[in-house]
Amino acid sequence: MENIEKVYVIQPRLDENCRVLHEEAVALIESAGAEYCGTTYQTIKKINPATYLGSGKLAHIRELLSGLDDITILFNGSLSPSQTLNISAALDDRKVIDRTTLILDIFASRATTSEGKIQVELAQLKYLYPRLKGKGSALSRLGGGIGSRGPGETQLETDRRHIRTRIDYLEERLKETETRRELQLKRREKQNIKTIALVGYTNTGKSTLMNRLTGAGVLEKDALFATLDPTARKVTIRGKEFLLVDTVGFLQDLPHDLVEAFKSTLESALNCDLALIVCDATGDYDMQFRTTMQTLNSLGFDSPYIKVLNKSENLEDTTPFADFVCISAKYGNGLDALEDEISRKFSDKFADCTLVIPYSEISSYSQLSSFVTEKSRKFDENGLCVDCTIEKIYLPRFINFIKKESE
Repeated sequence: MENIEKVYVIQPRLDENCRVLHEEAVALIESAGAEYCGTTYQTIKKINPATYLGSGKLAHIRELLSGLDDITILFNGSLSPSQTLNISAALDDRKVIDRTTLILDIFASRATTSEGKIQVELAQLKYLYPRLKGKGSALSRLGGGIGSRGPGETQLETDRRHIRTRIDYLEERLKETETRRELQLKRREKQNIKTIALVGYTNTGKSTLMNRLTGAGVLEKDALFATLDPTARKVTIRGKEFLLVDTVGFLQDLPHDLVEAFKSTLESALNCDLALIVCDATGDYDMQFRTTMQTLNSLGFDSPYIKVLNKSENLEDTTPFADFVCISAKYGNGLDALEDEISRKFSDKFADCTLVIPYSEISSYSQLSSFVTEKSRKFDENGLCVDCTIEKIYLPRFINFIKKESE
């Protein structure tokens, strides 16, 4: 039987937000395939630069852990390399990881595409790079379990120059994928494909909503970061065709290197025509929305968006949530209202019209048809008659074909 890594949490109590952070830590531990086995809360008035907590608090924790073997310590915050080593030494050389290490480990286990794997390894190596000064027994303790996936033990044992070379190589590989993504974006613009991005906090039901709208078959799982690599599917909403893109979820204190590494993946959200910011009605939806927008804004996001409150099937009164579209992706509640709102967001950009294309001009129309969403077509004595929707900026190209109301 496989040994399951047991993780004990040190939760710094810096403000009232520590409860939410602790709940996320437990969920992260479970998502990493480990077992949560307890927590000690530590009120911190002043951060100790050497050990974060101070020697007295660490001695107390060491007593709490006496008799517990093979326990990994998760410090639910960010530690410097020296703080990690000093805390480990103060706790009888137990393995110590921080929140960033745990998140990076989960991402390493979730990445399936070559681009996703490159991005995760790049983020891990950038995180490990300044920690290589503690070579020897300190790093050998990281040889198994959480923190060892991705670049792996071999990289941990190499020198800083090799790590730097690997980082440079991965950054070049990532630039190549970014170039391909830019070409895809230009192709979509040329083909007049409008994109809608599903964005939001992790585990708010984005993938469930994706499947409900498109039947995409994306993995749905009650776990943080269940889907990592982006998925894109075509969807028709109120007669108009869009590309719906599911993106990686966000989290409080998401490691900066990870956000930067996944910036290319998030291009689909940053360059979308409309974003659906999905929040969870059963959680702290205001915090989820703030965290998502802070992350997006830090990357230069400026697209229009709709606030979507998922898992709202048990809300008796939705009046307090007037700025959200309340839905249940699981049961299908509220999806008509969501599609109406999506249609309204695009209504100013599109015009419904009827085109009459003479038989002699059908080849010319074929060259322009990518700018048209056809609802119906028929042939009569005048030529091809098309009921359609066209983005207003492209209407001048069809001026000779648009049927006048008097006709």
